Amino acid sequence: MIIDCDPGVDDAMAFIAAARWADLVGITTVAGNVPLVHTTANACRLRSLLGLDVEIHSGADGPLVGVQEFATHVHGETGLGDVVLPESDRGADSDDAVGYLVETTRSEEGLHLVPIGPLTNVALALRADPGLADRVASITLMGGSALGVGNVSAVAEFNVFADPEAADEVFRSGARLTMIGLNLTHQVRMGAVHAAQCRTVGSPVGDAMTGLLEFYTKFHLAEEEVSDGPVHDPCAVLAVTHPELFTLEDRHVQVELAGSHTRGMTLVDERGARASAAANCRVAYGVDADAVIALVMQAVREG
Repeated sequence: MIIDCDPGVDDAMAFIAAARWADLVGITTVAGNVPLVHTTANACRLRSLLGLDVEIHSGADGPLVGVQEFATHVHGETGLGDVVLPESDRGADSDDAVGYLVETTRSEEGLHLVPIGPLTNVALALRADPGLADRVASITLMGGSALGVGNVSAVAEFNVFADPEAADEVFRSGARLTMIGLNLTHQVRMGAVHAAQCRTVGSPVGDAMTGLLEFYTKFHLAEEEVSDGPVHDPCAVLAVTHPELFTLEDRHVQVELAGSHTRGMTLVDERGARASAAANCRVAYGVDADAVIALVMQAVREG
């Protein structure tokens, strides 16, 4: 697995899950939740925290078109809430994420690419080498939404909204796509109860997860008056490592680029045999949420 990410509170949770459950080959970073300088630094700190022996390559510092959207109100100014991880003694291995994606998928076919941030790096890699779409086992992305559920607008999810043109290119690439969208991730929620459990682990990983969940809890209490929130990005990792926990359906999905109220929407054709085009994506609809949370918690305890 290669993770393309913009850490990010829930990206950090995805790292913890991947460190335990995935054969992680490498990491690429992109601007998204916070600027690229922070997403890359956070990835390097998380690599050190988890003892990962993988390369990190930084990538796009903005979208294909327009101005970068950030989510600092959700993730804090530097991306990990108020969690302060030790500085890493190893920085990024290069600033050529696109080259890394192309060359690594050429040298080892059958890798799963798991983008959990804006899709800019992936789109640029597909531009550089369209054959990447056929070489990867899947592009399993956390992004978009079925059933008209949005979080930036009424219908648009952040990762797609942050670079709709890139998402459009990925969805039209012909790659074996799986979309883990908001309609799925909102079924998997963690918060104060889980933070308390993590606090008892007594390890650096447990302490970090405690801080991440406590920050998340404060945000969702302020915004929604609930003491838990969806843990989006670990779901994409675990959809690859534990696919039996997810219910997927083949659908045609396209990205809205022009609508004044719907830019960034992933339009999922739910008409079955009457769909206007052939399916280009497997869309997640159901999940064993308790099992997913149990896997995340096990990864924390064993981290």
